[in-house]
Amino acid sequence: MRQIVLDTETTGLDPQQGHRVIEIGCVEIKNRRLTGNHFHCYLNPDREVDEAAIEVHGLTSEFLSDKPRFQQIQDEFLEFVAGSELVIHNAPFDIGFLDHELRLSNAAHAGMASLCSVLDTLLLAREKHPGQRNNLDALCKRYGVDNTQRDLHGALLDAEILADVYLVMTSGQSSLSLREEPKQKASAGGLKRSLDPNRAPLRVINASPEELASHERRLDELDKESEGGSLWRKLQGQDIR
Repeated sequence: MRQIVLDTETTGLDPQQGHRVIEIGCVEIKNRRLTGNHFHCYLNPDREVDEAAIEVHGLTSEFLSDKPRFQQIQDEFLEFVAGSELVIHNAPFDIGFLDHELRLSNAAHAGMASLCSVLDTLLLAREKHPGQRNNLDALCKRYGVDNTQRDLHGALLDAEILADVYLVMTSGQSSLSLREEPKQKASAGGLKRSLDPNRAPLRVINASPEELASHERRLDELDKESEGGSLWRKLQGQDIR
């Protein structure tokens, strides 16, 4: 399964008001593993960037003035994402802007939906954590994903962070570090996880005679090397659960 985690930065909030895409960042996942392949570009929007948008991503009109237009990178971008599942946080925003760019460039494709399926991680997070904050920073904190480099938004950096968040959020583990999380009280909105009562019993694998003999030999060595003998043999027969 090939997935592309995608993020964009824009000149403003609404393509219907003439706002444009100014940065695209994508990272590739195959069979739930990051491959290291990515697509990244800055774009000249042929218009001024809103001051409010600059405060978010730091990309100025001056910086973007010598960058390519969307039409110049369109074929390379579409080839990179074609046939994949796009993983996007708040997908309608990014897809809306990309579809707008395709219309402006008179692309042969009607829109991104004609090339890719889309998974919206914001909707996924809201299903898993109803009533809680589910922006990318909140999810990083919840799942132990490092976002300390994220002083400003950036499409490639945010795509990389979202890829980590998505893989943890859909794996069943509570954080990247695998550390034990503190127990949450139900009143604090913590998720209650219960095992399926109809689940198959755990498979018990008994030690072989050779493994048992090797274990006993190791205990004999510990008895000789330690003044008090091996703790294991002292505890045998006691309930230590």
